[in-house]
Amino acid sequence: MPQTPPFTGTFGSSSYNKNLYQAKEEDYGGLYYHENNLVSGSLEALIQHLVPTVTYYPDRTYIFTFLLSSRLFIHPYELMSKVCHLCVEHQKLSDPQADKGRIRKIAPKILQLLTEWTETFPYDFRDERMMRSLKDLTRRLTTGDEVYRKTVQQMMQALIRKLTTLSQYEEGLVKISASAADRLTVLKTKPQSIQKDILSICSDPFTLAQQLTHIELERLSYIGPEEFVQAFIQKDPLDNDKNCFSDHKKASNLEAYVEWFNRLSYLVATEICMPLKKKQRARVIEFFIDVARECFNIGNFNSLMAIISGMNLSPVSRLKKTWAKVKTAKFDILEHQMDPSSNFYNYRTALRGATQRSITAHSSREKIVIPFFSLLIKDIYFLNEGCVSRLPNGHVNFEKFWELAKQVREFMTWKKVECPFERDRKILQYLLTAPVFNEDALYLASYESESPENNMEKDRWKSLRSTILSRS
Repeated sequence: MPQTPPFTGTFGSSSYNKNLYQAKEEDYGGLYYHENNLVSGSLEALIQHLVPTVTYYPDRTYIFTFLLSSRLFIHPYELMSKVCHLCVEHQKLSDPQADKGRIRKIAPKILQLLTEWTETFPYDFRDERMMRSLKDLTRRLTTGDEVYRKTVQQMMQALIRKLTTLSQYEEGLVKISASAADRLTVLKTKPQSIQKDILSICSDPFTLAQQLTHIELERLSYIGPEEFVQAFIQKDPLDNDKNCFSDHKKASNLEAYVEWFNRLSYLVATEICMPLKKKQRARVIEFFIDVARECFNIGNFNSLMAIISGMNLSPVSRLKKTWAKVKTAKFDILEHQMDPSSNFYNYRTALRGATQRSITAHSSREKIVIPFFSLLIKDIYFLNEGCVSRLPNGHVNFEKFWELAKQVREFMTWKKVECPFERDRKILQYLLTAPVFNEDALYLASYESESPENNMEKDRWKSLRSTILSRS
């Protein structure tokens, strides 16, 4: 049987909507190949292709691609149930008289598949139904064999450690969010009691860029690859079938990361709008321009874009007298790098350069690649929306999923990088919990810094002031 392709294989975007295979396609038990590349198949045949036998083990690229994309068609616990059934029935694991020699040949392969699943998609196993199937299958494989029992024990321990760490991380996010809300309440009621600003906490742009990179890499590390697919299932379930994931949130870490981007943008705007003196506001703007430049040099494109976004928010961009005091040459260069024209051509070129640097890196710092995350999600979204998941004959369009997996796999490489910079708890605490104004509060601070210039701004200022007076 032809092997499944490595991720180096490229597929033109136009090929998804054409039937390229016709007379040239080869059928291997419900799987269709074109020039030795798996391009489509029935869901049942693809599941069968996932399950090892005594003489066969699936390519790792196929395992990752199918486990990632199959959730568009079948819930992970249902897939696990089918895999267990195939293993038990085909290898006669349910037979008490099963040939122990045969079990010894197949057990390592099945355990390897389960290990890859638990290591790459551990969040699937937060579902009790998954854990039950996993425990049942491993029990059948390890009966009377100490070597396999030890392998299973190590696999389960590693899985539980990952899930425990995830729960602790999620609890930490809730506490951080509560702390930030408390500080904002204090700021609103007693503004004179809180005069801390970013420059009083950290006046070195390079140090702040390093601490931002700490937060970025930590948040990235907790995003499961499946969240990219599950985020789309929630919006548009395949073939109008019932939503597989409606029972609970399945892309929460991805959403938390997007929320961090928004927080950083509004933190930047808040820090700029808060100072009463024009000279201080200009100093804060120039500081963040330097921070953004350091983020670019590190390869932290997400913080870079968040900072630029914050400075481009209307309450900040309207401060013309403040901007007149700013040396904007460096900012213009950064905006050029992140220019959205030609589908972010300049940024994509810089990202390719950072990725190449990461591949040939001699130090952990050179390995850092933190993509502009909203654009990554957009790319994956349009790949998903622009290509059919099922072909007219009902088969799964696997060529699409090779490309999807290729993009997600690159992200998986980036998120595994350890942050090489020393942590500064005081700066991190400030970045995560400092009070951040919403849009109305930003406009109010902006108008108080530089008076409204036209009737529309004057009307908005009056409206905001009356709203605040009515609340007090």
